Amino acid sequence: MSIQSVVKRIVKPVVGERGWQALRRIKQRTAGRRPAPPAPKKPTGVAAISDDLCKLATHFKTDKWGTHKYAQHYQRYLQHLKDEEFNLLEIGIGGYNRAGQGGASLRMWKHFFPRAQIFGMDIQDKSFVDEDRITTFVGDQSDPESLLAIQEKIGRLDVIIDDGSHRSPHVVTTFHTLFPLLTDGGIYAVEDTQSSYWPEWMGSEDLDSPDTSMGLLKRLTDGLNYEEFVDDDYEPTYFDRNIRSVHFFHNLVIIEKGVNAEGSNKRQALKARYNTSPASTA
Repeated sequence: MSIQSVVKRIVKPVVGERGWQALRRIKQRTAGRRPAPPAPKKPTGVAAISDDLCKLATHFKTDKWGTHKYAQHYQRYLQHLKDEEFNLLEIGIGGYNRAGQGGASLRMWKHFFPRAQIFGMDIQDKSFVDEDRITTFVGDQSDPESLLAIQEKIGRLDVIIDDGSHRSPHVVTTFHTLFPLLTDGGIYAVEDTQSSYWPEWMGSEDLDSPDTSMGLLKRLTDGLNYEEFVDDDYEPTYFDRNIRSVHFFHNLVIIEKGVNAEGSNKRQALKARYNTSPASTA
């Protein structure tokens, strides 16, 4: 005898025919319905703010939000990497030579990019910061060999953030050494460019000085348009050909690496200079 038959034999005499039919109708209406799944638990703690770089910067007490306003710009230009596997190198870990201090922004990056490997380089030993997905190195950004040795240990470089000494010669050396090793489509950021204007920090009061970090970075904007130069003897640099955008903010510059070869219409626009005619350009 089936379970249904047993239930009917026991229940029907108790509830009567009308009650039994009512129970059957209730069963028919609810047949096939599944209980609603439990509502997902809302994240708490750091997980609750892991999509907001400004809140993470505040939580970990990095000056990328508060003292500076960098986090909002990083969110915009790095958001596409949120769930990707990639390598991020930050030069300058913070805390100077004070024992046990530094690493705030490395922790911020780790929680914002849950699948990324986060690397930090500092002239001081900051190995106390090391943990799962965070690795630190001792290195000198003014020394190309030191930079190259660290890159070799890391391998692929997808994002580079220069938050190191902020001295122009060091910024320039680091950029010339590491930018060519950045992956195509990678991001290179230079922080605290205000030091470029301070002679006390190896900068210059001369806004047109070619030797400062801002002098270098401003030249990159001309390089974006190298195909428009009318000097036929000009040889485009590596940076001319491999930078597709430069974004300037207060004390922060973000550079996107990519092939820069869109072509030019200058020969059509400057017919007199190039002595072109409809017949010769046909």
